[in-house]
Amino acid sequence: MAASETGEVAELEPKNVRLVIGASSAGTVFEWYDFFIYGTLTATGIIGPVFFPQGNETLQILFAWATFAVGFGFRPLGAILFGYLGDKLGRKYTFLVTITLMGFATAGVGLIPSAETIGVAAPMLLIFLRILQGLALGGEYGGAAIYVAEHSRPGKAGFYTSFIQASVAGGFVLSLAVVLAVRSGMTGEIWAAWGWRVPFLLSILLLVISLWMRLKLSESPVFKAMKEAGETASNPFMESLRYPGNLKRIFVALFGIAAGLTVIWYTAMFSTLSFLTGPMRVDPIAAQVIVGGTALLGLGWFILFGALSDRIGRRKPIIIGYALTLVLLFPLFWMMGYAANSERAEAAANAPVVIHRDACAFDAFAEKQSDLCGGMIAELSRNGVPFSFAVPPEPALAMGTAGPEALALAVGDRPHIVRDTAQLKAALTEGGYRLMPGIPTPGNIALIVLAILILTALSGATFGPVAALLSEMFPPKIRYSSMSIPYHIGTGYFGGFLPVIASYIVATTGNPYSGLWYTWGVVLMALIVCWFWLPETAGKRMDATE
Repeated sequence: MAASETGEVAELEPKNVRLVIGASSAGTVFEWYDFFIYGTLTATGIIGPVFFPQGNETLQILFAWATFAVGFGFRPLGAILFGYLGDKLGRKYTFLVTITLMGFATAGVGLIPSAETIGVAAPMLLIFLRILQGLALGGEYGGAAIYVAEHSRPGKAGFYTSFIQASVAGGFVLSLAVVLAVRSGMTGEIWAAWGWRVPFLLSILLLVISLWMRLKLSESPVFKAMKEAGETASNPFMESLRYPGNLKRIFVALFGIAAGLTVIWYTAMFSTLSFLTGPMRVDPIAAQVIVGGTALLGLGWFILFGALSDRIGRRKPIIIGYALTLVLLFPLFWMMGYAANSERAEAAANAPVVIHRDACAFDAFAEKQSDLCGGMIAELSRNGVPFSFAVPPEPALAMGTAGPEALALAVGDRPHIVRDTAQLKAALTEGGYRLMPGIPTPGNIALIVLAILILTALSGATFGPVAALLSEMFPPKIRYSSMSIPYHIGTGYFGGFLPVIASYIVATTGNPYSGLWYTWGVVLMALIVCWFWLPETAGKRMDATE
């Protein structure tokens, strides 16, 4: 579509549509690469040791994921700021600004000295740059999605915008591919010392490519028509709150759409990678290849369900995807966990760990645990070993006999008195637990790939139609603000805090699957909201004012 001299919206030539989709999607891939490279390196154990306290791996993980969440926390503010500019000044120039800000902030992360070098200034600078990334991303997604939607032919919005949805996942795949490529060209020592910085610095090259492609684009035809007719919003943010029926639409977009789709997507990608490299003890490079390769295969789901939503509606695949997630989430992770580390699963069944106390003082956010028992719990949680508490009838194994410098526990039917993590690991190894990173058998890798592929299908069903759905839900003059604000609040808070919340739940329970309850609960909420209040929007014109 294009704006004519009379202000009406006319259809674009096919080659121009391909340029719009291609340039917008490529820029979105690069922008999300910038945002996700931090999460990819956190999931593989790089960020925590460089920027956060030494000596407590659980605390490092929690701090690193909390900083990851900071970027998400500022996405709603970016949505307000850049949504205002997008509705006032235009779609094109707004997302040119956002991608430039993102590129420089990402490169900056690669230049921050370690905490060992500059102390507390290192995590402070990291948090500041994550804030800039969050602000930039708050304006990017809505701009790209709306820009493509407003260029769509009638009946094609779901298909056209599905490439933007796939580009979000594409950014994650690109981040894994770059990490693997850079890491394969250097030794482990060089990678840990400074090689991990290279993926961040590559952001400058991606920024140059993005700007070159996007400068070729013209303004959105719907926005041009509104501007020529003098119908742009005077204060998009305030009008988004006052427009008739818009608060209800924002509520549904936030709690029904953004919250649900994002926890499924982050569980399928980041939680899976962290799950495999963490408690399941899969070799990090093998895990990245498995997750990245499967995510690449799964990109087709987003396009499939986006196109399908043009035929059967936007509402149906989203609701079905939510319902299937509630049914399949735990079984898929159980299958993945067994395939990734069958020794751990069998040992947990045959030789459960029982700590001979009523309870244990454990603080997941403490730099050092207050007693030996808390330290042992941290070690069990880090290795994904479930445990329970029980005081045995035999006095020899009672807490008092073990003393304050030792801990009594049982691994299956074998009693142990442990005084440090080395003795604990020896007891676990004797009980059949595999604690060293390993590579699953080809057959088990196939099972892991199948599980992830199903998770990406659920993500595709709930995410693929969403750019078109949200663009159609809101009127053009306040579309950028109305769409971006609930989307980034939902994805920023429900999704951004998923890794740290799930990691905390796992750390305090010792059950590597317990963090999934957060995802399950949010998806249940989203299903209820969509079931009762999500409207069907397929077929609505992008220039329709109501």
